[in-house]
Amino acid sequence: MSFRDLLLGKPIPTAEERQQKIGTLEGIPVFGLDALGSAAYGPEAALTLLLPLGVAGLRYIVPISVCIIALLAIVFFSYRQTIAAYPGGGGSYTVASENLGPFPGLLAAAALMIDYILVVAVGISAGVGALVSAVPSLLPHTLGLCLAILFLITLVNLRGVRETGLAFMAPTYVFVATLLGTIAFGVVKSVLAGGHPAPIAAPPAAASASVAVAGGWLLLQSFANGCTAMTGVEAVSNGVRTFRDPRVPNAQRTLTTIIGILIVMLAGIAYLAHAYGIVATRPGAPGYQSVLSMLVAAVAGRGAFYYVTIASILAVLALQANTAFADFPRVCRAVAQNSFLPHTFRYRGRRLVYSEGILVLAAIAGVLLVIFGGVTDRLIPLFAIGAFLAFTMSQAGMVGHWKRQGGRRSRHFMIINAAGAVATGITALIVLVAKFTQGAWVTAILIPALLALMITVRRHYRRTERELDAANALKLKAPERPLVVLAYEAWNKVAENALQFALTLSPEVHAVHVTAEDESCERLLSEWNSRVVAPLRASGMPEPKLVRLPSPYRAVLSPIVSYVLELEVAHPGRLVAVLVPELVETRWYHYLLRTNRAELLKAMLIGKGNQKIVVISLPWYLD
Repeated sequence: MSFRDLLLGKPIPTAEERQQKIGTLEGIPVFGLDALGSAAYGPEAALTLLLPLGVAGLRYIVPISVCIIALLAIVFFSYRQTIAAYPGGGGSYTVASENLGPFPGLLAAAALMIDYILVVAVGISAGVGALVSAVPSLLPHTLGLCLAILFLITLVNLRGVRETGLAFMAPTYVFVATLLGTIAFGVVKSVLAGGHPAPIAAPPAAASASVAVAGGWLLLQSFANGCTAMTGVEAVSNGVRTFRDPRVPNAQRTLTTIIGILIVMLAGIAYLAHAYGIVATRPGAPGYQSVLSMLVAAVAGRGAFYYVTIASILAVLALQANTAFADFPRVCRAVAQNSFLPHTFRYRGRRLVYSEGILVLAAIAGVLLVIFGGVTDRLIPLFAIGAFLAFTMSQAGMVGHWKRQGGRRSRHFMIINAAGAVATGITALIVLVAKFTQGAWVTAILIPALLALMITVRRHYRRTERELDAANALKLKAPERPLVVLAYEAWNKVAENALQFALTLSPEVHAVHVTAEDESCERLLSEWNSRVVAPLRASGMPEPKLVRLPSPYRAVLSPIVSYVLELEVAHPGRLVAVLVPELVETRWYHYLLRTNRAELLKAMLIGKGNQKIVVISLPWYLD
């Protein structure tokens, strides 16, 4: 087994694609890690904005969470319909493109791609940040840990969708079980205590309030922060084709399970935070503790269960980037199908995954991690901008879809999607305004830049199609033999093989030899006359022409390229075939012993040539 097979697994034939499909059990860790993991920081992000209110801020966390859950429910019903309407994969790009037009579709795609890139960089850094806060001795290795986790997630995704689901199943379900267990136990204790349970480990006392009454703007900002808990909801609708048959029910079941668990988590965290008086602590300040850490300690104490729960939270935070790895390549593939991205994104790799998209996502996220030194927490609130913009475009597109379908049932669905489009559109605007000075302006610049890039790519493909278009049938005409130019250095087996091939192409062969100023040509001419000219004359075959090109400045390749270009101008209408002999080594390190001029000569000829100049490589394999 080769090292690549050991690392990435053996190639999977297309015939085995059905065996790589996944069900609900594997679909949750593949497509749900981002959404489920957001429960670890969404409520905390909302509570952090309420810090100026002190303990009084807790009275607002439940209604804010209820608003977020209501919005989540609207988005959930919309995407259930989208999965049924687009069983081939109905992400925001597909829905918006087919129902609203190309530009709205590209807007949705750009928002999603930026969102997924941020999910990877910020998700990994948040997980490592939580780990470093628990084990401060790891602080100097923050960037290294981030890059190591990025490499791990990339590697697992390159091995295939099914293996990804199996690899991330354990941490996902441990996280879900421990957090839901904490919420259930905490709610029972709260009910038995009349709504005022006694914490086992008391949370830190809240700081004194600096604001007496919550203003509307403060509540809107808190709501905008809490909406980060809704990222990743679209993932299942993009990956419907990944599920085994019946794929639509399997995809809907997976989406329902993910959203159901997320709603329970958000509601439970909000309720328990209020019941136990858990106020967020200032991130980065001395004595900082996450809301979930305080909540688990208050409900269950700081025993073995606490550490298992916190470990699972850290694991899911670090691995939630997997949702982006599952969906980003599929969004790129859909966009590339319409030629708005390079066509290489359309093709699946050796393990039936879109490898190019995975590698590009890993590279961009890696650059972000390096630039920010593995600390990208300030970008967390920016998740919601791309996500909600994509939600809005998708639901507006579904309104157009149901309008075309017609019928009473369609009108009912159209009302749901229209309400969702309005709600998510308003939310996207709130998040953009609330977070504009905190970095949202970067997203406002990146989305138009990405749109311009995709439109430019499309224009390039359109120009190429027009230039290559052949409307007429094949024109049959007597082929004219080309002028053949052979790069000739000295008489050897390589030169003999090249000359024999050249003479099968055309009787007009120009063997070009670059002559240095101090080089003696006696041996060259003697070998040429005895080894080439004499045998050809004896057999009555045409003799090739030996052309010596002087090189006073010791250049070797430029004189050959110039000669070929001059020959093409001197013989308009005729093909000039340039034969480039090259040695093929058995070991890669042997190439360090060669000048490797053949590759450079081919590149120069292709770069400066045109349709009348043909470059032919003649390999000679060394034993």
